[in-house]
Amino acid sequence: MELMCSSCHQSEDFLAEKALRLLGRPARKVLIGGLGLGYTLRMVLNFLDDDVQVVVSEIVPEIVHWNRHYFGHLAGNPLDDPRVEVRVEDVRHTLDNGREAYDVVLMDTDNGPEHLVRTENGDIYRECGIRAVERALTPGGIAAFWSSELSPAFEKRLDALPWTWRCDSVPLSGGRVDAFHHVYLASRDAANLHYPRVVGASTAMTTMSERNAGASLPRPPEDGSRLLRVRRA
Repeated sequence: MELMCSSCHQSEDFLAEKALRLLGRPARKVLIGGLGLGYTLRMVLNFLDDDVQVVVSEIVPEIVHWNRHYFGHLAGNPLDDPRVEVRVEDVRHTLDNGREAYDVVLMDTDNGPEHLVRTENGDIYRECGIRAVERALTPGGIAAFWSSELSPAFEKRLDALPWTWRCDSVPLSGGRVDAFHHVYLASRDAANLHYPRVVGASTAMTTMSERNAGASLPRPPEDGSRLLRVRRA
């Protein structure tokens, strides 16, 4: 099971960009659940002011170490940014200690609700975890969940909470025409999501919006010399 790849991170970029654009106000504090290769973090930093705080909750200390010492340059060394606070802990602990603390919560753990790296992570996508995310948001804040595929079961759980949600599907460049990753966005303020909740989530298709100047990152060369893939054994 492939978990991270430096040649295909459009949907990780989109996860951050879309949530920050929909917020409609400058975010002062952002939580990212899952560090990965750092592309979501890089996109957040590209959009935010110098006085913002970005908390990254990563449960695997080796991933933090690898980012600092081996492949951080692929995403522009985002952990070196003074706005970033890394917490090596379960994101559920971070959420439980941050009631109404975050304008945006970006959840990029596992491969989404249907494909877990750790069995314990299933709670993140159950009612208890989703409610923890909702409680951690400031009024009008936005939560976004990355997923490798659509999850009807997860959508039913989102329906059970007092908020509005939508699902955007991001086409993968260089893949099959039907290859997509998906981003679920939710907020207590329905106006933040710009249009009514998508009931048939698979009908919602979007493409990456044009990046701000300076937000793009160098792509690995075609010979694969800077290509990095991380798989679950």
